[in-house]
Amino acid sequence: MTLEETASDKGYGLLKSYRPYPGVSDELLDAVGQVRSVWRPFLDHLSALTTEEISDRFARGNQYLNDAGVYFRQYGQDGAHEREWPLSHIPVIISEDDWQVIADGLVQRAELLEHVVADLYGQNHLVSEGYLPASLIARSPEWQRPLVGISPKSGHFLHFLSFEIGRGPDGTWWVLSDRAQAPSGAGFALENRVATGRVFNEFFAKANVHRLAGFFRAFRDHLVDLRDETDSRVSILTPGPLNDTYFEHAYIARYLGFMLLEGEDLTVKNGQLMVRTVSGLQPVSVLWRRLDTAWVDPVELNETSHIGTPGLVQAVRQGSVSMVNALGTGILETRALLAFLPRISERLLGEHLKLPNVATWWCGEDSTRAYVKEHAESMMFSPALSTALPFTSAQTDFIGRDFEKFHKGILETWIDSKSHNLVAQEAVTLSTTPAYDNGLLVPRPMSLRVFLARTSSGWEVMSGGFARIGRTEDASAIAMQAGGSAADVWIVGGKKPKKETLLHQAESPFFKTQSGALPSRAADNLFWLGRYIERAEGAVRLLRAYHARLLETADPDAPFVAQIAEYLEEIGVAPDSPVPESLCMMLQSAVISASKVRDRFSVDGWLALNDLAQTANGARRALRVDADVPRAMGLLLRKITGFSGLVHENMYRFTGWRFLSIGRALERAHRMADLLSVFTAPDAPEGSLELLLEVGDSAMSMSRRYAVSLSQGTVLDLLAMDPKNPRSVMYQLTDMKEHVGILPDADENGYLSDLARSLLQAHTNLAIATPETLTPEALADLRDRISFLSVELTDAYIR
Repeated sequence: MTLEETASDKGYGLLKSYRPYPGVSDELLDAVGQVRSVWRPFLDHLSALTTEEISDRFARGNQYLNDAGVYFRQYGQDGAHEREWPLSHIPVIISEDDWQVIADGLVQRAELLEHVVADLYGQNHLVSEGYLPASLIARSPEWQRPLVGISPKSGHFLHFLSFEIGRGPDGTWWVLSDRAQAPSGAGFALENRVATGRVFNEFFAKANVHRLAGFFRAFRDHLVDLRDETDSRVSILTPGPLNDTYFEHAYIARYLGFMLLEGEDLTVKNGQLMVRTVSGLQPVSVLWRRLDTAWVDPVELNETSHIGTPGLVQAVRQGSVSMVNALGTGILETRALLAFLPRISERLLGEHLKLPNVATWWCGEDSTRAYVKEHAESMMFSPALSTALPFTSAQTDFIGRDFEKFHKGILETWIDSKSHNLVAQEAVTLSTTPAYDNGLLVPRPMSLRVFLARTSSGWEVMSGGFARIGRTEDASAIAMQAGGSAADVWIVGGKKPKKETLLHQAESPFFKTQSGALPSRAADNLFWLGRYIERAEGAVRLLRAYHARLLETADPDAPFVAQIAEYLEEIGVAPDSPVPESLCMMLQSAVISASKVRDRFSVDGWLALNDLAQTANGARRALRVDADVPRAMGLLLRKITGFSGLVHENMYRFTGWRFLSIGRALERAHRMADLLSVFTAPDAPEGSLELLLEVGDSAMSMSRRYAVSLSQGTVLDLLAMDPKNPRSVMYQLTDMKEHVGILPDADENGYLSDLARSLLQAHTNLAIATPETLTPEALADLRDRISFLSVELTDAYIR
């Protein structure tokens, strides 16, 4: 039965224009053009949906990814931009039997790579016996001489790998690239699964699709088992928020319950790797690095690195930390190495490769170069030492027949001139898989990324992964940087798979993340996040009050209006702008602070904060009429308080929450003391007391609390001294006092710390004051004391 007949007979209208590329293997269709049996239930389900239903379901998946904040960083001529995760909604479906062939081949390959890297940094038999050219290894920037002779503390160089694979025209799977440096994508595979599961929720629940959680649980338990002692920690080392896969680093850290650290969070003391926390230095004995080896230590590796930790290599050398993966494993990604692995496999394993890699020739040998020149027109050329993924480097990778001004003699001369710096590879034609385009399924080129993790029982293969899908028929456009997309990979078996979760099973060892391990950098960012949000709220309340009074008087020179404008200018907020740039900068600073602690921040909180910043920027661009400003400020105020409430109610009461709360309370106390010092002064214009109640959101409390007319004394009592008013200075000092008292080292040998002592003094001075003694000068002094608390907190816990 032809494809057209199958489409008509089964009602697969989606396939009516499905035309496989000539000479190319297809995931949907077998070698004779029939729909593979593993795809049929899914096609039955998809074909029963209307175009509108499919669009709605795709939108559901997109909305989930948007709500979850999934993005990747795309680089262009105008810089880097965060781009929404480009999900291809149709999964790649592979049978359990076919997957087992892939898994067996990749487990063998993982073992081979372990042996290769162990030899390269150990006895070096592969070079001495002629299996690898010495010049190829020595010239590689991934070959790290300081690491020669260092044996991994864990006993293994490799713990987490990924492989880029593709299916050739004959249906055979080929390895296109080995990723051993700091493999990325596993977190995105999880998000693809969740999003695709929501698109096809009814079908997915009944389909026998292998789950992913067990893979991550086994790897997490393996990392935990690598620790020296129960009080040492497993951490993930990230280059930081500017990295293109930072979202994944934060997501995996949150998912597995590990600390996400940057190089500046770590230090080496007496050969032991330590993390700077608010409780002092704490040992880290397992570090899953997500940055390249060269950047981890500016002392022994790349001296220009600003994202590494001085002395880290020495800590590895002394065996105080297990690196995942070991430093120097990036050498395994060298493209020219593919030319030698088949023969090395026979030497080290005594086996042929079960899953061959794409045919590769290093042009540094005369006989090989002669063969390459003879077949140059049909080969792909690239730098021998390249570690880039295939089909991602159009500037350096090209096929011989596409050589500019192609002439056989010129190309041969060019090959001779490059020789040792050049590899040639078989010009692989990637297989295709269905993608949804304008209401129909169409074939698009794809490659798979498959992940392997070392566990207590050996290598485990993730039952899935993610696929890179081309946006056109051009295989060079499968990279997401080139506009490609990513799809979930479903491994489907004959029976319902075991339910998997990340939670420990009854027979598993119990593991509880240690409390109090808050890195100082995270504490700093949480503290300032609290301050920036509260600062923005204070500015919004003042701007709303100012513009409301400006509308009432229509006179910017009126004494009271001018006084508010002067105060706004003094705190850096331009009163003549409907939405001042400084307000947007406060919120952007809050976003930046939050971005540096994404692993400690809920998805809802992150989305609410970004929505708040975007609302402010949108209002700044759109508002042109002063009459709209109070309403716009009201909207911003509701979103700010909504965000604050969301974080306060949902954030676990770890030490991080306390730093966030201290920042918020300190900023509120500082601003209120400052406002009171200005607007209770003898020369304050009429209406100042009403302004204080409005900005302090205490007008209702005033009417209920005091049975007398409004006076300076009652305002000072309510906004400065009342311990029950959450807007008062006293309330904030009491709140800070409680939080600081629980922080590490709040007292030293029975004596209060400098921070706790200064806070107690400020609290006591206010407690014994009266409205009559709270003069503008006393309030200004109180404001300065509160401001200095920030310095003392930084000295105690951040520096």
